[in-house]
Amino acid sequence: SLTMSLLLWWSLYYPVSISPLTEATSTQPACSPQGAFELPGFSAQGDFLMGGIFPLHYRVELPGTDYTHQPLATMRLAVEEINQSEQLLPNHTLGYKIFDSCATPVTALRAVLAVLNGHSEEQSPMCSGASPLIAMVGESGSSQSIVLSRTLQPFRIPMISYFSTCSCLSDRKEYPTFFRVVPNDDYQVKAIASLLQRFGWKWIGVIREDHDYGHFALQGLKREIENTDVCLAYDEMIPKDYSRERVLQILEVMRHSTARVVIVFSGEGELYPFLKEFVKQNITGTQWVASEAWVTANVLAETYPFLDGTIGFAIRSGKVPGLRDYLQTVNPHRYPFNPLVQQLVAYNVYKAVYAIAHSLHNLLHCQAGAGPFHNRSCAHSTNVHPWQLQQYLQDVSFNVSGENMNFDQKGDAIPSYDLINWQRGPNGGPRFLVVSVCSASCAPGSRKAVRRGEPLCCFDCVPCDSGKISNQTDSIDCHECPEDYWSNADGTMCIPKVVEFLSHDAMGIALTVIAVVGACLTVSILAVFLHHRTTPIVRINNSELSFFILLSLTLCFLCALMFIGEPTSWSCMLRHTAFSITFSLCISCILGKTLVVLAAFTAARPGNNIMKWLGPKQQRVIIFSCTLVQVLICAAWLIASPPYPSKNIQDQRSKIILECSVGSQLAFWCVLGYIGLLACLCFILAFLARKLPGNFNEAKFITFSMLIFCAVWISFIPAYVSSPGKYTVAVEIFAILASSFGLLFCLFAPKCYIILLKCLYCLWDMWQARNCTFLVELLYHFPDQRYSSFNSACET
Repeated sequence: SLTMSLLLWWSLYYPVSISPLTEATSTQPACSPQGAFELPGFSAQGDFLMGGIFPLHYRVELPGTDYTHQPLATMRLAVEEINQSEQLLPNHTLGYKIFDSCATPVTALRAVLAVLNGHSEEQSPMCSGASPLIAMVGESGSSQSIVLSRTLQPFRIPMISYFSTCSCLSDRKEYPTFFRVVPNDDYQVKAIASLLQRFGWKWIGVIREDHDYGHFALQGLKREIENTDVCLAYDEMIPKDYSRERVLQILEVMRHSTARVVIVFSGEGELYPFLKEFVKQNITGTQWVASEAWVTANVLAETYPFLDGTIGFAIRSGKVPGLRDYLQTVNPHRYPFNPLVQQLVAYNVYKAVYAIAHSLHNLLHCQAGAGPFHNRSCAHSTNVHPWQLQQYLQDVSFNVSGENMNFDQKGDAIPSYDLINWQRGPNGGPRFLVVSVCSASCAPGSRKAVRRGEPLCCFDCVPCDSGKISNQTDSIDCHECPEDYWSNADGTMCIPKVVEFLSHDAMGIALTVIAVVGACLTVSILAVFLHHRTTPIVRINNSELSFFILLSLTLCFLCALMFIGEPTSWSCMLRHTAFSITFSLCISCILGKTLVVLAAFTAARPGNNIMKWLGPKQQRVIIFSCTLVQVLICAAWLIASPPYPSKNIQDQRSKIILECSVGSQLAFWCVLGYIGLLACLCFILAFLARKLPGNFNEAKFITFSMLIFCAVWISFIPAYVSSPGKYTVAVEIFAILASSFGLLFCLFAPKCYIILLKCLYCLWDMWQARNCTFLVELLYHFPDQRYSSFNSACET
C-alpha cells in the first residue's frame, strides 16, 4: 500500500534506533534520525505554513550562474507581499519552509519528509509530530512532482507545481491533490505536431530524458503524428545517471541518421552535459525543436551558440512586479537579475503562492467560487485543514499581472504558448524572439477577446467597459473598479467618482432665490391683509383662515430650502415631514374656508341653521384634526423607518449621488396621498359652490387653485420617478414652489388687486382735493371769468 511505501522510504533515509525495554527502565522507545538533512536555511514563521521544494542544485554542475535561486527568492517575495497586504489575508501571516531537491526524486522525497516533520531535525526527535503544513509549492521536474504528490496524498495536502508538465499528472484518480500553474504536455505535443506539418518536416528524431516527462511526451507526440505523413527516424533516451558511453552511442545514431530535425524533451540539467559532448563530435546541420522545459534556458543559449535557430513553444509568462528590486535588495551578487528567468519559472512560482493565498483567504471568509464544490466547509480561525484548502483551490480565480488565473477540473492551468526562435542580438548575446504573432498586443485599457473558432493566439483587442480597467499589456480581463471609483477615459486607472447632490450651484441658487422671493411675497401679502383687516373684503373672506393660509404658504416656500445642500440625517427627516405638515395645514385651511363658503350660501335658505356648526371654533377643530392626521403619519414614519442619507451608485454608475432615501416607501406615498386626498376633497366642494351668488364668493378661485395644485402634483409623479441624480430633488422643489405660487396667486391676487386699487383711488381723491383747495384760493385772489369753470368744478 501507499502508506507502507512511505514507511519504507522513511526507513531508507531515516534509519531509527529503538532502545530495548528492560525491567529497570520504564521509558518509551525513542525515535531519532541517524543523519540530519542539510537545510538550506530558508524558513519563516507564520499563522499558516507552506512548503517549498526547488532544484537549487543539479546532479551535473552547470556554469557559474545562480539563476536557480531566483524561484526561491520569488516565493519569499510573494509571501512578504501577502503578509503586508491589507486586502489579502488581513490579520494573518504566511510562513514557509524551503528545501533543495537537487533535481532528483530521491532528494525531493527527503525534502518533503523534512517539511512534514513538526520541528527541525536538530532540535527534536523525528517522530515528535507533524508540522501544520497546509500546502506545498514544487517541483519543476515531473518525476519529482510525482514523488511529492504521492507522499502528500495520504495527508490530503495539496501541492502546486510551477513547471511540471507531464500529462500523467492530470489523472485525478492517481494525483487528486496535485495542481499546477502550467498546462500539461498534451497541448505542447499537438502544437509541435502542427509545427512539423507547417514546415514540411516529415523525417524527425527525438531525444528525451529518462523520466516520466520524457516518456509521456514521446507517447503524446507519437499519438499526434500517427495519422500524418511525419515519421520518426529514431528515439533515444539520455540516461538518468550520466554515462559518456551511452551519450556517445546516441550521438553516433544522430550522425548516421538522415533526419536533420531533432525534437528534445528534456530539462536543461540533463541536456547540458549531452550538448557538451555533442560539440566535441562536430555534428552540424541540425534543426533543434525545443520543448517548453528548455526553450528559454538562458544557460544553454549562452554556452552553445550552435543552438541558434532553435524553435519551440514556451509557456506564456508575465512579469513579477518588484522582483528585480527585491533581488538587488536581498543579495545582488547571489541573485543577478535575468529577465528570462523572471518571466518564466519565477513568474510561475509567484502565481502558485498567490493561488494558495487567495484560496486560503476565501476559505477563511467563506467565499464560494464557481466550481463544483457546493457544500464547502469554512474556517474562521487559524485551525485550517489542508483538505479544506484543496476545495477552494479547485475553484480559485484571481488576477495577477494582467492574467486571470484558475484551474480546470484536472488541476491544470489554461494552456497558452508563445512560439520562440533563438537568435543573436547585436551585442552577440542570445535573444528569444516570439515569432508568427497572429494578433498584436493589446494596450492597457483593453482586453483580449479570443476569436470564435480560431487559436488562442488570435484575438481582438476590446476596450474595457465603463467602470473597468486594465493597466497591463495583453490583459485577459478588465478589472472592475472599487465601489467609490470609476474608470478614466482611457480605461487604465480607477479615479474617485464624482459626488453629486443638489448644491448651491447655478440650479440650487436659482431655486433658492425663487423660494425666498415666494416667501417674501407671501409675507408682504400678509402684511397688506393685516393692515386692511377691518375692510369688508378681508373680513368677509374669514381673515383668520386667510392669515393661517398665508403663514403656512410662507413655511411651504421656506421648507423648499431644506432640499438644497448635502443630505444629512436631520435634513432628510425634516425636509419631507416639514413639507407634508405645512402643506396639510395649508390645504386644511382652504378646506375650512370652502366649507364656510358653501355653508354660508346654503344657510340663506329658510330653516337651515348649518352655520352654527361652522363657527370659528369648529373651523379651528377641522383644521387641527386634518393637520393632526398628517402629523401622526409623519410620526409613525420617523419611528418605524425614517428617511436617511444614502449613496446612490445604481442610477448613474459613474457618479455617487448623495440623496435622501425615504426609508419607508409606504409612508412616503401615504404622506403624498393624504395631501392629494385633502386637495381632491377641497376641489370637489369648491366646484359645487362655484355658481353660488355673491360678490365675495371665492369658490371659483379655490376651484382653480386646487386644479393647478392637483395638476402640478400629478405631473410630479412621473417626473420624480424618471429624473436622474440631483434632478430628482430639483423636480420635488419645483413641485413645491409651483403649487405654492399657484395657491398664493389664485387665492390672494384678486383680493390684493381690490385692496391695492382702492388705496390708489383714495390717493387720487386726496390729490384731487388738494388741487381743488389750491384753485379756490387762487380764484379768491384773482377773480376772473376764465376760472369760473374751475370754481364750479371745485364746488362739485
